Amino acid sequence: MKKLLLALLTVGASAGAASAQVEIGLKLSPSITNLRAESASSGGFQNESSKLAIGGGLVVDYFFGQNYAFSSGLQLVGKGGTISYFESTQRVERKIGIQYLEVPVTVKLFTNDVATDTKLYFQLGGTIGGAIAGRIDGNKRYTDPVTNKETKALDYVILPDAAVLLGFGAEYQLGQSTKVFAGLSYHRGLFNIDNYFEDERGFSDVTLKNSEFALDLGLKF
Repeated sequence: MKKLLLALLTVGASAGAASAQVEIGLKLSPSITNLRAESASSGGFQNESSKLAIGGGLVVDYFFGQNYAFSSGLQLVGKGGTISYFESTQRVERKIGIQYLEVPVTVKLFTNDVATDTKLYFQLGGTIGGAIAGRIDGNKRYTDPVTNKETKALDYVILPDAAVLLGFGAEYQLGQSTKVFAGLSYHRGLFNIDNYFEDERGFSDVTLKNSEFALDLGLKF
């Protein structure tokens, strides 16, 4: 009996080791980003335009089944956009750019081959990260128009952020361990990142949240 149990455990461990597979690669992600802006009507905060950004980094897919993988990594991404609001009865625009270092926490679901060596995938989960650099109107430092106080542009946003991530794409097997992939993903920010307008300027109920549509292009080794 003991020998039988030991044999079953050995077979199970071997099967688990065989099915577990880690694939590591690099990703480049051009994107269109904007800030979802809201406030009390007196402030008049609204999104004016998007900005083009580019990001990329490391991709790690850990397969726990033939068609299922936990997908993470480390990536540098740009976010932000142009917003407008009322300043002394005049509408003023501010262009905000923020650079984040992020860790995706997602699951990828793969289909069987839909063509020779080609699979589709669906990705869902989220990202967590923090702002590491910022610009306002293209400048790393910003002078408050009311107090004339100059500070780093990064001080005007709350550093941590998190987002819901939804994506899909296709992956093509080039060789025994080399794959290329291309997909689209949507990242919807969850945190209000404003650290200035409401606290420093007294605007009411200001909310600024990130949104991003990205084209994900990558190579796994």
